[in-house]
Amino acid sequence: MGELYQIVEKKDSRQLAEYLSRNGQALLPMVELIEQGQMVVEEFIEVLGRAALEAVLELSAAQLAGPPHQGKPGGEVHRHGKQPGSVRLSTQKVHVDRPRLRHKSGGEGAEVSVPAYDAMQSDPSLGARLGAILMSGVSARNYQRVVPQMADTCGVSKSTISREFAAASAEQLKALCERRFDEVELLVIYLDGVQFGEHRVIVGVGVDSGGHKHILGLAEGATENATVVRGLLEDLVERGVTPDRRRLFVIDGSKALRNAIESVFGSGNPVQRCRNHKIENVLGYLPGELGEQVKSVMKAAYRLGADEGMAKLKQQANWLETEYPSAAASLLEGLAETFTINRLGLPTTLRRCLGTTNVVESPTSGVRVRTRRVTNWRHGEMVLRWAAAAYLDTEKSFRRIMGYRDLWILKAALDEKDRDKKEVRVA
Repeated sequence: MGELYQIVEKKDSRQLAEYLSRNGQALLPMVELIEQGQMVVEEFIEVLGRAALEAVLELSAAQLAGPPHQGKPGGEVHRHGKQPGSVRLSTQKVHVDRPRLRHKSGGEGAEVSVPAYDAMQSDPSLGARLGAILMSGVSARNYQRVVPQMADTCGVSKSTISREFAAASAEQLKALCERRFDEVELLVIYLDGVQFGEHRVIVGVGVDSGGHKHILGLAEGATENATVVRGLLEDLVERGVTPDRRRLFVIDGSKALRNAIESVFGSGNPVQRCRNHKIENVLGYLPGELGEQVKSVMKAAYRLGADEGMAKLKQQANWLETEYPSAAASLLEGLAETFTINRLGLPTTLRRCLGTTNVVESPTSGVRVRTRRVTNWRHGEMVLRWAAAAYLDTEKSFRRIMGYRDLWILKAALDEKDRDKKEVRVA
């Protein structure tokens, strides 16, 4: 019996195939039906799978009541025929006939459960597997399209999937909200917003000294909402992202974000405004052809030193002032903070990923893929659960940021300013 249990592990499927081919006389009628086109492969797998499940249940029952003997009494636990049951397998339930066992004494409480059946009924990993399927872009309403359709199976209902995923995603949200970063040396914190229907979620992504990215936290609300932004940053402090060292913050340009960073982490932290957001804002006030020209000028200026680049853009703003005053004002607003990484003396290898919020927007695109089939965002709690599950699933494929080998330069620049500030306090 021990040898049989060993060969049914997933990693030993080849051994199982060899075993069945040597001892598979019972499969010969099925082979003939398949060859004649009267049975499709899915039906064959379903029949074989159900038979295997029922065989396991029979073996489990035999350990308590012994093998079945027609007309012969059993021991203390005896057989009482069979009864219908179902076994949950990943995203479906399979109907089986399971042995019924009873104590010989009878009466109330005489029923004896089959251990293997009880084990099959308890599947704590179902929520996680359903979450993986849903994060692959399959909605609860349409999941049946990707689940094998078997002859006599009954699918897990949409409501069951929703409950299972709600429980699993709530655990993921809880785990995300309780993450600690006491031992993580975060050098960069990106903050940006993402839209889910009518709901907005602020996402924080950190980069450590080795270039590894971490989902830091989520908060429901817009980046323009000072209360929400401050609450998210204060929560990060409570979880180990303490203000005792300088970090580079990369943001979308929200004034509420900027003020919250200074309020929670202090005024000494450098803040880089996202250049992509800035370019989009300026181009929104310009006609197409002129917009492309100004876009080229802005990108060229960002490659220069801080003083020279700012001077070029101020000239551009002066040129726009007469005919396009809104574009000129947008270009000058927060101009200095679009050159923060230039003033830090960082190489171009780092500027590419530190000059924009793309590090947040890249996983956000993966989140949109995973949640694209959700059409009814009912409330904020649902949005946060889905967002947490999707971001954590996306995090599994995170790579280190471009230019991570040069992060020591950023760390040295941040540490130098820290030393200067401490020396000023001592003096």
